[in-house]
Amino acid sequence: MMVSLRSFFAAALATGVSLLAPLHAQAQPATAASNCPPAAIPLDAERFQAGMRQARDHGFLWRIAKEGRTSYLYGTLHAAQPAWMFPGPRTTAAFEASDVLALELDMLDADIRERLIKAASARPDDRLPAPLVARLEKRMAAECVDAAALRAFVPEFQIASLGMMAARREGLDPSYAIDLVLALAARDFGKATTSLETPEAQIAALRMPTRAATVEFVTSGLDELDAGKSAPLLAHMASAWIDGNLADLEAYERWCDCLNSAAERASMKRLLDDRNPLLAAAIDKVHAGGRSVFAAVGSLHMIGVRGLPALMRERGYAVEQVRFDR
Repeated sequence: MMVSLRSFFAAALATGVSLLAPLHAQAQPATAASNCPPAAIPLDAERFQAGMRQARDHGFLWRIAKEGRTSYLYGTLHAAQPAWMFPGPRTTAAFEASDVLALELDMLDADIRERLIKAASARPDDRLPAPLVARLEKRMAAECVDAAALRAFVPEFQIASLGMMAARREGLDPSYAIDLVLALAARDFGKATTSLETPEAQIAALRMPTRAATVEFVTSGLDELDAGKSAPLLAHMASAWIDGNLADLEAYERWCDCLNSAAERASMKRLLDDRNPLLAAAIDKVHAGGRSVFAAVGSLHMIGVRGLPALMRERGYAVEQVRFDR
């Protein structure tokens, strides 16, 4: 049974792998094609400081406490608008009160980045049928993506990256990922960082189980991209995130149109539910080691009975959602 791009895309939004897209699938200049979305504006020191001063709180924040020490869970968005990417006052206060920033993958860590690139690099047996390669290249051109950079990666990464880059037409760019700005802020504040997962494990979770499944996934993904069905999913998620609407995010199974088959449900389980206990264990390890943690991961990891707030509660933490003023 086929896995749709919507199911894979929804789950990929909860991985740090999506943060590699802007690093290795840069948009061409807007002059290259009249219908290209605007290129992302590089974040310099002046813009970073101004953004931090003017930021408002968005997203989802929980306070978790155990053994007399307080840590935090923060649900992020891996593609955003420029004004959203800076943490607001209450988020910044929690961040500053923590000893360690924990990310799924710290993409500013050179070793993590190099390992992720290596793990995501295509092998000879990943070669797709020629007609499918031609369709991919055509879609890359349509999304103003550097095909020479993107074709070096496994097909699943290529199609997920195209989905992320298509969201730029909804005003959402992976170059403005919340996680990347937090990683920059940690370095600006002299704060320690850690990765909760390994690049190799994330790529393994993203890969389809068989070559036939990969071909089917890429084919269906291109069909959905050509029909414009993928970007609205991220737009809906972004709307829930910017408003702090946890109830809407928790209901995503009803509106994502991404769990319609056994294969789609298995893919989502592999990319979300199966990873959450490992994320929870990694957060607990840092906290139990005597340091408070600000754990920033994709917001889909926060929902349901297998979400991180629930899992940390099972581990004996007192868990309380921090409400933002609206």
